[in-house]
Amino acid sequence: MNKLLLTTALSFGLALPAIAATPQAGETLAENQEYSYRLLDAIKSMDPQINTDVEGSGIMRSLFEGLYNEDQEGVLVPGVATSYELSDDKTTYTFHLRDNAKWSNGDPVTAADFVYAWKRLADPATASEYAWYIELMQIVNASEVVAGEKPVDELGVTAVDDHTLEVKITAPLPYFPKMLTHASVFPVNQKVIEAGGDKWTEPGNLVGNGAYVLKEHILGEKVVMERNPMYWDDANTVITKATALTINDENAALTRYLAGELDRTDVPAGQYPRLSAEYPAEAISVPQSCSYIYMFNLDKEKGPEALQDIRVRKALSYAIDRDIVVNNILQGGQAPSYNWTHAATEGFEMPEIDYASWSQADRTAKAVELLAEAGYGPDNPLNLTLNYNTSEAHKKIAIAVQQFWKAVGVNLTLNNMEWKVHTDKMQNQDFEIARYAWCGDYNEASTYLDLFTSYSGHNNGKFFSEEYDNLMKESKTAENPAPLYKEAEQILANEMPFAPIYQYTKVEMIKPDIKGAGLTNLMQNWYLKDMYRVAN
Repeated sequence: MNKLLLTTALSFGLALPAIAATPQAGETLAENQEYSYRLLDAIKSMDPQINTDVEGSGIMRSLFEGLYNEDQEGVLVPGVATSYELSDDKTTYTFHLRDNAKWSNGDPVTAADFVYAWKRLADPATASEYAWYIELMQIVNASEVVAGEKPVDELGVTAVDDHTLEVKITAPLPYFPKMLTHASVFPVNQKVIEAGGDKWTEPGNLVGNGAYVLKEHILGEKVVMERNPMYWDDANTVITKATALTINDENAALTRYLAGELDRTDVPAGQYPRLSAEYPAEAISVPQSCSYIYMFNLDKEKGPEALQDIRVRKALSYAIDRDIVVNNILQGGQAPSYNWTHAATEGFEMPEIDYASWSQADRTAKAVELLAEAGYGPDNPLNLTLNYNTSEAHKKIAIAVQQFWKAVGVNLTLNNMEWKVHTDKMQNQDFEIARYAWCGDYNEASTYLDLFTSYSGHNNGKFFSEEYDNLMKESKTAENPAPLYKEAEQILANEMPFAPIYQYTKVEMIKPDIKGAGLTNLMQNWYLKDMYRVAN
């Protein structure tokens, strides 16, 4: 077997701690080490195997810790694991866990906790929307376990002893270690879950192994976390308390930020130019691996018949003026998008998508032509409904698209709802068109492209292409998957199961004394344990 220590420029030895909150030369820690920030929506679940949203993942990374974390640049650093060995055939990982990791109740964190969590994720009884993730990791028997064809005990993950975890995968997967930072594969305490039942995630019941413990959770109002004295690296953790406030209205959140009630909040659509001029040390716009789309419901029973026609789907996409969306509405450095995978994704090669190079006038003319071919026009207008979750930016974009589509003869009804209702409707195909965004789970194109496979847990539009599935399956064993990813993107452009709109930047206001927030990490995965405040 080849001995591998997780490396960047240097190898991490078994005893080397993960990068923690470390003031830089010339910085002095402030006396106040509390932190407050805005959440757009309520956190649906504090359960790592159940959570599905980006904001929830930020909280999971504070309450729990996986095998590896990411540093400020997105490079892997040790979490519970300090090193691993990889077999010569590159299909068996043996992880060595630190012996001083503890749960917040004082129990030791062991390899068995990871085995339990991963089996729980795959178990059909858990009904996790992220069960497919364990399949994407190519773990032996994952697909069969998720499908209920084999018992969970046959999943290819084993606790060799308390501090040794063995994982078997079906084929070499170069980015496998990157996948280990995702919240769905964080460990959970079996004893706590079995004792607490559905209430195990409530404050006072939840036991995590992260740097913080859950002190308060009022659904749709706030989440409060405080330092976990049992955390193995608590001595190097600085922020003492974090409060996340759910504020749907970004303008209201900005007002509270400017009043000193929040340390971090999103910049409302269109306000970045003004705020960056007025508050140059606080307004930021940095790349973020997320793509914003309007997903079409292609389910033959639940979706609208009109969307079964590829001409209609293409017309709807062509008619959207993305330059107006990013330059006039958002104004935060976002990029117009004509594909799915974020352009900055490591190793990704952008295909040549024909309509991306057309003028908007040509796209709009083609949209009118395609709709006419499909039988829609002034005498037979196309009527559709768009669902979107509450957000001023989502609303502004929806109103703009309503006008873009009206210009080509499509009547669009706008249907706003809270996040939980929106996602529940999507998962049940109870929509016609839905505002959707996907943020990469790891920095590799498959994190986007796997979503539109037939076996994906998030393919809510029910797009199906055997050719697409085969490409993505082939990519798992390809020495260089980039050409296959390019082909997959081309299929999406040809079939148009969604209308791509823009690619994200993280546009925020953040107090200048807040450091270690991971702003140079493309994935925007921040770790509360790495943050700190400096004296002004």
